[in-house]
This record gives sequence, C-alpha cells and structure tokens, in this order.
Amino acid sequence: MRDERKTTAGRRDFLRKAGIGAIGAGATLATPLIAPAQADSETDDEKRKARYKETDHVKAYYRVNRYPG
Repeated sequence: MRDERKTTAGRRDFLRKAGIGAIGAGATLATPLIAPAQADSETDDEKRKARYKETDHVKAYYRVNRYPG
C-alpha cells in the first residue's frame, strides 16, 4: 500500500511541474506579440501586383478536393 502512495505523489508532482513549465513557455512565446508594430516595407506598385498563379500543384489541389474549375 505504501508503494502506491509514493507512485501517486510522484505523478502529481510531475503534473504540477509540467503545468508550471507550460505556463512559463506560454509567457515566453507571448513576449514577441507585445512588440510594437513595424511599418510596411512594400511600395504601392508591389502591393498591387498580381500574386496568384494557378500552377500545376494548385490545379491538382482543386481537382482532388473537387472544386469547380
């Protein structure tokens, strides 16, 4: 009976430490989100240029997922 209590306590300690570690990791990942926004570096011509290209892999995606084409 005594061995079972030690195992249970070990699991609880592990889960507590894992939870604290997850909170610390979340705080570390959230730090860059607080940084100030930067200005856009594209010119007006670059913003208006065509970007979409219907390549072979895009056509295959549409075909496989049965999009009307």
